[in-house]
Amino acid sequence: MDLLLDTNAFLRWVNGDEALPMTARLAIDDVRNQVFLSAVSAWEIAIKSNIKKLSLPSPVDRYVKQYMTSNGFLWLPIELTDIAGVEALPLHHRDPFDRLLIAQARARQLTIISSDASFSKYDVPLIA
Repeated sequence: MDLLLDTNAFLRWVNGDEALPMTARLAIDDVRNQVFLSAVSAWEIAIKSNIKKLSLPSPVDRYVKQYMTSNGFLWLPIELTDIAGVEALPLHHRDPFDRLLIAQARARQLTIISSDASFSKYDVPLIA
């Protein structure tokens, strides 16, 4: 299975936060699954760090790269087709980062790992 972590799932995973549901932890830990982190999440982490909603031990580029490498996560860039996919989504949710993650998952047939209930309103596989 190919998985896409939302930002919160990535942060909970790297911090060993037990608030990340067991189903999500098992899926991420399963070596048969490819786990992707989107540029969208790195962007969101950078913004949260800048406005002091998140404290990082190192600059965002090093932080994200370190945890992607140590966990074997794959980088998912933002493509123009992803942005076009956002335009086609129904407006169930207004968070621009989440909407872009949903568009990326739909375009690539990825299962999203997120505890955000808004994701369930979209036609995308979800592990909550």
